[in-house]
Amino acid sequence: MDAQTLASLDRRVPRYTSYPTAPHFGPSVDGARYAGWLAALPGDAPLSLYLHIPFCDSLCWFCGCNTSVVNRYAPVAAYLEDLRAEIGLVADHLDDGRKVAHVHFGGGSPSMLEAGDIAAIGALLKQRFSIADDAEIAVEFDPRGLSPETVAAFAAIGVNRASLGLQDINPQVQQAINRLQPPESNIRAVAMLREAGVDALNLDLIYGLPYQDEAGIAATVDHACSLEPDRIALFGYAHVPGMKRHQLLIPEEALPDTAARFAQAGLAAERLMAAGYRRIGLDHFVRPGDAMARAADLGTLRRNFQGYSADPAATLIGLGASAIGALPQGYVQNASDVPTWRKAVREGRLPVARGIAIDDDDRLRRAVIDSLMCFLEVDLEALGRRHGSAEDFERELARLEPYRAMGLIEINGAQVRVVEPGRPFVRLIAAVFDVRLDAAPARHSRAV
Repeated sequence: MDAQTLASLDRRVPRYTSYPTAPHFGPSVDGARYAGWLAALPGDAPLSLYLHIPFCDSLCWFCGCNTSVVNRYAPVAAYLEDLRAEIGLVADHLDDGRKVAHVHFGGGSPSMLEAGDIAAIGALLKQRFSIADDAEIAVEFDPRGLSPETVAAFAAIGVNRASLGLQDINPQVQQAINRLQPPESNIRAVAMLREAGVDALNLDLIYGLPYQDEAGIAATVDHACSLEPDRIALFGYAHVPGMKRHQLLIPEEALPDTAARFAQAGLAAERLMAAGYRRIGLDHFVRPGDAMARAADLGTLRRNFQGYSADPAATLIGLGASAIGALPQGYVQNASDVPTWRKAVREGRLPVARGIAIDDDDRLRRAVIDSLMCFLEVDLEALGRRHGSAEDFERELARLEPYRAMGLIEINGAQVRVVEPGRPFVRLIAAVFDVRLDAAPARHSRAV
């Protein structure tokens, strides 16, 4: 692809882990409304739980997560006490023993929790919910300084999947993003996890970081493959210093340009597929027998706030400061700052600060966007019938014509298919169906 065409496609659009996307959430959805939504959930529908731990012991300058640095454990312990209280508040609004199909500990760095607190949270979840025997319980681990005691504590509460941030193994890149993580720490962490019986392994890689080049990307991918993970996610670095001020510490002159980013992503993808991984959607690579590959074949693959998922639960309950939940009625997000979140919890209120109720058109457009993001194709007529809509998408089909002219998609009547050259640009193609797309580009990450 020539540089001019590539530059024209390098716009800022959502990642579409939800629709409508988070910038459109507002204060019309609060804790009281959330309580009503929880009460209305079908009693036999399984839930998915996300627990947010917004603390790290050092700040990675590339990070876009809601987290803060602590140099002592007391604030973490206090937060966990309130997190357990929130779990109780949410459970009080649900039928006893609601079935849970998936649990995810995210951050921040959940692996900084002490063993006693890990055990206490695990015990409370099992007390207030019915954790399915085949539930996936996942934790985001920081390989740096990970201890056998921490791994053993998580394994004891049923954790069976680990997600490790690997990013890049080049020391110059690591220095520039303030995350020194030698390959030996990754090898050691994986060995500890597998010895403890946590066999399912995800790795996160990032391209577009300062000082990255294709040789470094190749070395990083080879190192990642040597760890034999089940899934690898390949993300483009989102440089949004207007939203994340600490990213100003990254030297912008060292960031690769659009063409270099595109080449890095392409090289990494080729190398991963050559190593036997199957490409899923935009940016995930999985072993052919993985549950995510099966979900892709069965048409049950979905997008959520962790990216692609084989999680069967339609309802996601977010717990902790800034955590987002997804329910049939819409989306909710807890207060982002810990003091505001804590105040609500201690007053016995669900700590929701914002959200959005969705209507039938949102549900239809979400289905269209999810189909494109997950399966690279959509049958607009079939989805319209399924959702009881007469929407013909005539305007959107006309807006897709430039992508067809570029050879990125095929259109046959109401059927749209993203061909392989268009895969890296599927977010742009999906954005055509987003009638709420904000005009403020700084809110979103680059498409390339």
